[in-house]
Amino acid sequence: MSATAIALNRFGLGARPDQPAPDRPKAWLLDQLEQFEPRPAVIAALPTTGTIAASLSDYLQTQRQNRRQNQGTTAEQPLPTGRRRAAGYTVPQMEDQETRGVGAGAANPAVGRDPVAQSRRFARQQARSYYMGAVAARAGVALTSPAPFAERLVHFWSSHFAVSIDKLVVIGLAGQLQFDAIRPHVMGKFGDMLQTVERHPAMLLYLDQAASIGPNSAGGQIAARRQRPQKAGMNENLAREILELHTLGVRTGYGQADVTELARALTGWTVAGLGRGAGARFAGVEGEPGRFVFAQRLHEPGTRTILARSFAQAGEDQAAAVLDLLATHPATARHISTKLARHFAGDEPPAALVARLETAYLKTGGDLPSLYRVLVEAPECWIEQPAKFKTPWEWSIGAMRALGTREVQPQAVTGLLTQLGQPVWRPGSPAGWDDIAASWAGPDAVMRRVETAERMAGRTNGTINARARAAQLFPGGLSDATAQAIARAESPGQGLALLLVAPESMRR
Repeated sequence: MSATAIALNRFGLGARPDQPAPDRPKAWLLDQLEQFEPRPAVIAALPTTGTIAASLSDYLQTQRQNRRQNQGTTAEQPLPTGRRRAAGYTVPQMEDQETRGVGAGAANPAVGRDPVAQSRRFARQQARSYYMGAVAARAGVALTSPAPFAERLVHFWSSHFAVSIDKLVVIGLAGQLQFDAIRPHVMGKFGDMLQTVERHPAMLLYLDQAASIGPNSAGGQIAARRQRPQKAGMNENLAREILELHTLGVRTGYGQADVTELARALTGWTVAGLGRGAGARFAGVEGEPGRFVFAQRLHEPGTRTILARSFAQAGEDQAAAVLDLLATHPATARHISTKLARHFAGDEPPAALVARLETAYLKTGGDLPSLYRVLVEAPECWIEQPAKFKTPWEWSIGAMRALGTREVQPQAVTGLLTQLGQPVWRPGSPAGWDDIAASWAGPDAVMRRVETAERMAGRTNGTINARARAAQLFPGGLSDATAQAIARAESPGQGLALLLVAPESMRR
């Protein structure tokens, strides 16, 4: 691969036929750090987090009313999560008869009060109203942005701070985490991104932090007096993922006591207008739905000791101070540096590159553009051999950019990514998507891409000259084998399909 082809495909998201190839690849990449637009028009036009949260609030209120009406006859159904889903709950498949709103339940009151039926119907409403639009906007920006390197970095951090629409209350909010918390900070400090992400309603709801109650808090004591402690407990999910995934990384010296202490510090971090269960009853949390609030009545009192450091700060500041410590911790620097090196330089991160990134991280206090500059200047990221096998998202965006696509239909792009095995904002666990070839290069997965490439090429009606397009997409980097395969194709459509699944298109 030539340096130009590497810049376009390994750092970027693939070339577009209407954008000239950069004659100074490194300068082109570095310029994008200044050109990045945090809130492009297609994202700004989407419904706000407040609008989506208000819809969720209405649903939760309806659920509570129906439970009260059915008290004693219908048990409360848990909201579906990645490990436990309501029967038939699959977001990408939306039958019209199940998306007609409350009217379906109104015609049959028994169905309208059934919590599983409610969950199915609400999931499909959220998917159609909010999730699909957000996916299409994400794809649209990736297809047309003049700063594709910066957009790749947005996608990287979105997987690092993963949430999943496998949980019903996250369906409409998953995209907002990327738009509200990651995009504004992708060119800033890691610590600022961390603080914003952990306060976002998508993360607080996904990891059950919104309902976490300190046992010795005012709310916890009320629950104990009412003999309902099982409905008013402390939840450690967010604390564990902050330490294991978001900052320090696994096996980096923290223990279960640190997880528990961080969970205690985080009690009271919740979401206005979306209270569900004991937390809402005991905290009296009010405000615009979806806004982060600190509920003092849920906060576990006392000084916390985490990583041998004492945190006596009051209220919200206690957990915030812990996050500040974690954001600049040497283990976090190593964890982030390793992931970035793996993403840009290969499945086995070069130790020397990790060390340089780590040094830059600690020297600048986690300034992310400083790390990006290290990557651009690193010889390990410019080796001629392909460094990575593209994920379904990367391949799909690259293929559409290669065809000159500028807009996508919401249901088409969500269906495509689901078919290819990487549904957007649905990684299946808080760890996000794997970033190694073995997770994506299986025979079945490759065959799906071949079938998709044939359909994409067929829709062009033979209007694209595959040989000319190949030279545009991989300037100075097209192999003789690929050039010969395209030249021998039986039709323009077959030649284009071969280009889309050539090694140059599948790897970066």
